[in-house]
Formats: sequence, C-alpha cells, structure tokens
Amino acid sequence: MTAERADSAAWLSRNAVDCLPRGGLEAKLGLARPLRVKLGIDPTAADIHLGFTVVLQKLREFQDAGHTVVLIIGDGTARVGDPSGRSATRPMLSEQEIMRNAATFQDQALKVLDRERLEVRFNGDWLDMPMADLLRLLATTTVAHLIERDDFAKRLAAGTPVAMLELLYPLLQGYDSVAIRADVELGGTDQRFNLLLGRDIQRAYGQEEQVIMTMPLLTGTDGVRKMSKSLGNYIGVSEPPDEIYGKTLSIPDASLQSWFALLLGQEPPAGLGPRDAKRALARALVGRFCGPEQAQDAERRFDLIHVRGGLPEDVPTVAYEAAGSAVALPALLGRVFGVSTSQARRLIAQGGVKLDGATLPADALELSAEALDGHVLSLGKRRFARLLII
Repeated sequence: MTAERADSAAWLSRNAVDCLPRGGLEAKLGLARPLRVKLGIDPTAADIHLGFTVVLQKLREFQDAGHTVVLIIGDGTARVGDPSGRSATRPMLSEQEIMRNAATFQDQALKVLDRERLEVRFNGDWLDMPMADLLRLLATTTVAHLIERDDFAKRLAAGTPVAMLELLYPLLQGYDSVAIRADVELGGTDQRFNLLLGRDIQRAYGQEEQVIMTMPLLTGTDGVRKMSKSLGNYIGVSEPPDEIYGKTLSIPDASLQSWFALLLGQEPPAGLGPRDAKRALARALVGRFCGPEQAQDAERRFDLIHVRGGLPEDVPTVAYEAAGSAVALPALLGRVFGVSTSQARRLIAQGGVKLDGATLPADALELSAEALDGHVLSLGKRRFARLLII
C-alpha cells in the first residue's frame, strides 16, 4: 500500500514545479477518505483562458483518482484584488462586475472538470465576517512576513505604494483553506507565497496544513509574458472555434514545446515542422473545447481564407440602417463587430478592415451605402459579415 501511495503521489505531482512539503502528498493519500483539493479563482474577467486550464487539468487528474475538487469562486477576494505579479494596485471591481463574471466561470471550468466530483463555493459566504473574526485572522501573521514576498518588496524598493487591502489578500485566500478544510491547494507558480501562507493560517486555526502544488505558467500568444486577459495575449476556452484555431497558429515556434507539454501532456509530434505542429495543436485544442467536427471545420475555413485567399462559406448577414447615402465606418464596425468607435478608427488606420478582401485606406472613415450593401466586411483575420444596408 505504501508503494501504491508513492506511485500515485509521483504521478499526480509529475509535472508540478512545487509539491510541498516533501512527502506531504504521499502522507495525505494515506488518509482513509477522498482528499479535498482546492483551487481559488477570482472572477476579475469573464473568460477562463488556456492558462487556467493547466491547473484545471491537474485538478481533473485528482478527480479521476477519486478525490473531490473544491472550486472557490472568489467573489469576496475579487473585491480586494490579487497582488501577485502586479507592479501596481489592481482597480477595484464593482459587485455587479464580479457577479457577472462569476456567472460564466462554473460552466467554463466544466469543460475540463468532472461535475460529479466538483464542489463549487463562493468565498463571500465566509469572508463577510464579524470584526472579532477578522481580528483573529489578522493576528495569524505579521506585516514583516507579508512584505517579504517578492511583489511587495520590489514595489516598496521602487517607492510604489502597497495598499492595505493588498496586504490583506493573502490572508483572505489562506482563510479559504480553513473554511473548506483543504487537504491540497493548487495554483500557478506566482501563487506560491499565498499557498504557503494558507498552511500557516490553517495551523493557527488548529487544522492540519494543506499540501501545496504549483504548476508552470503558460506563456501567452506573444511567447513572452504569461497568458493574461489584461495583456491581450490569451485564448479563451469559450471563444469561437475559428478564434482558438487562428490564435494558436499565431504563437511563436519557441512556444510549441511548452504548449504541447502543458496543454496536451505530450511532446510535439515527431517529424513535423513548426507549421504542421501548430496545426496539430490547434486541432487538438479546438477539438477539446468545441468538438472534433468543429476542429475540422475551423481548419478548413482557415485554409480557405488564409491559404487560398477566399471568403468563408457561411458569412453571417448583418442588417444596418443607414441615416443617409453615406455610412460612417466606425459606427458600422461598432454595430457589426461590437468594437468601440476609437477601436474602430485605430483598426482602420492600421489596415485591419477589409471590404471583399481588399484593405480599406487608412483614411476611409466613410463610404457610400451603395458601396457597402451586399458586400463582405472583415475585421482582422477571422471576423466577417455580409452587409445589408437598409
């Protein structure tokens, strides 16, 4: 039985950066019950992107081994904002924004996780605590310990303010582990400080400390920085198949090794050059989140548009009511593609808007209704609409 536990611990931790304390996971697996494996996600944006799925896939491995995943939606901690990896204080979100984002998270997480072994909790349920309970939590650590973390130390050295709310964040995240009695907590490598502090807080509350496991951070489509919605280098798991496929093909060749390893758990196919390896990766990702048929269709549409220079076969028709004989393009782009007027002007100036495949001039802010009616307007490489001017 000891050998079996050791093998299971080695398998579950095989691609983690940290699994602490040493031997801790094997000891936890010796408990005569399923483990409670925690992940906290703050709903600071509406989408779960591929970077999140690196940790979600590890959680699924725990589920497949018979354990329970506790997914904590941080409606309470999101009001504070996680300072991890930040060089400035995060803007505070409204309660409406937080709850709107949280509403999408569970469904997106279920693209990876098993519903049967999933427990979803909102940490606002316990973080809206009486003053006496908050003071007890604050007494579990010191300011000196909190400002040891690299993010805070760098900002203080540079004379950049650190808000009291940010000092509070790691304690609130740690208290989540107390509230749900976590056995294991997962996160990215940027969460190491927070996860370790959770152990300290559990000990202060008389609980057995959790094992912490950190997973590598997936670089974004730029190949440089970690994938982040705020950096615009992300691929959302609920994006349309054509977006997932096309964005995947845009990653640098140097990212192939890590993307295959972190997202598919395998090496790039032997004997394939970067172009074909990216296509294989794109098919696999679209197939996972949208279905195998959608993957084939996305590849076919990509080839039709970008390889053979054609237009999609199923371009949606969008009606637009013109106020006169001339149509303002920024307003039209806003109506058809949901971009702001300033974004539309910038995209036109950058050559990102085409009509029937021909790039519009940088100063083309207005066209006649006749020139637009029945023609295909495209924004970027993958967004198309056939116009019906009324």
